[in-house]
Parts: sequence; structure tokens; C-alpha cells
Amino acid sequence: MNLIIDQGNTFIKFAVFQKGKLLFDQSFLAKQFVEKVKEIFKNYPKINQSIVSTVGELDNKDLAVLSLFSKVHVLSFRSKVPFKNSYATPHTLGIDRIALVTAAYYHNPHRNTLVIDAGTCITYDIINDFDEYLGGAISPGLQMRYKAMHEQTANLPLLQKEEILDFIGNATNTSMHSGVINGLTQEINGIVAQYSARFKDLTVILTGGDAQFLSKRLKNTIFADSKFLLKGLNYLLEYNKH
Repeated sequence: MNLIIDQGNTFIKFAVFQKGKLLFDQSFLAKQFVEKVKEIFKNYPKINQSIVSTVGELDNKDLAVLSLFSKVHVLSFRSKVPFKNSYATPHTLGIDRIALVTAAYYHNPHRNTLVIDAGTCITYDIINDFDEYLGGAISPGLQMRYKAMHEQTANLPLLQKEEILDFIGNATNTSMHSGVINGLTQEINGIVAQYSARFKDLTVILTGGDAQFLSKRLKNTIFADSKFLLKGLNYLLEYNKH
């Protein structure tokens, strides 16, 4: 049984897998790390392996507590991966992108696959039918676009995403919503078209916090999977056991 820990700046997600099946996943405040680790091991005492993916540095005290309960693999660019990594600067490649490409490798082996992660940033990652990771792109996410317009202008308000009825905004707020939501939708559809033109029989997978919000606006060839990152981390834990 495996424990997956994906730590962000504010929140931390825990997931438990058994033989590839997701049994539990939930997000908590990062400051609750020790409390929740103890609770999870009490509920799932058969966990014997853990993997930690973090955007920053994991607190040594937190890591020490986790190590009392199971073996721990801290994911880094030095971790073993099942695909050929052709990224020019592998040491700068985000570990979340490593996990997503790993999930793509196992989910769609030996096929051209583009993974789009709609989170704080939008990341695009391509693995080809030779199981070679080539790279991709990074773009501002939905909330980052709203925040940038508010903070870098004098009068534009800070908005939250909401449904748009038309791509033509007839007031400041609706114009901003159109610019962000319609703009990002057109970006994603355009980028998918670019990749589809170069890579035959391309499979496109959409994940991340805004995946469900965006998926209905995108073309039907895109598959939404909100658990894709967690699955990738579980695959990496299994792969790095050997």
C-alpha cells in the first residue's frame, strides 16, 4: 500500500493507493502535515512506502515523522523515470511535470500523448510514440490572468472565474471574463491543433484544478482526469522501489 503526498505552498494532498487503485485522496492545510500523517497511517496501517512531491523544501521534522511510519522517496530530477527524458535542462523540470509524463507513459504506452495541466500555470507536456519526453510549454493559468489584470492596471477589478454566455463582453467584467476564459480556451484548442498536426493519432489529457471548468469548452478529443498527477506519483513510487 502506497502513500502519495503532493505538497503545495498552502495545501497538501494525500492519497492512498493499493495495487494501482486509489482508495483515498484529500487536501489539507500544509501546517496539518504531522496530524494528518498520523491519522492516515492509523486508518491505513498497511502503508509501507511513501513518495513526497513538493514545490519547495519539505520540513525536516515532517520528513522525520513520515520516516517513522514507512520508507520515503522524495521525488526529484534524480529520481528514476520510465521514459527517455530529452528535456535540455532536466534539473529545472518541475516534478509535477515529471509525474504527469509518467502517468501518460503508463496510461497510453508507446503513443503520442499531450498532457495539459490546468493549475496555477497551464503546462503542456508531450511524450511521443518512442516513449521520449520532448518538453512543452508553460502559460499563465486562469486565476493568474485575472490577478495580473487587476494588479497591473489602475481600475480593473479582481474577478473569479465564472460561466460566460458570449465571447463578446458588453461590460468591463464580462469583457475580462471573455478575455480570460475564451482566450484560454482558444489558446488550448490552438495548441492542441499544433501538436495534432505534428504528432499522429495524438491523445490529449486534461488535468489540474481548472480541468473540469475548462473541459466542456474544449473539443471532444480531450480526456479529463483530475487524478492524473496522483496516478503518476504512484507509478513513480513503484518504479523507484527497484
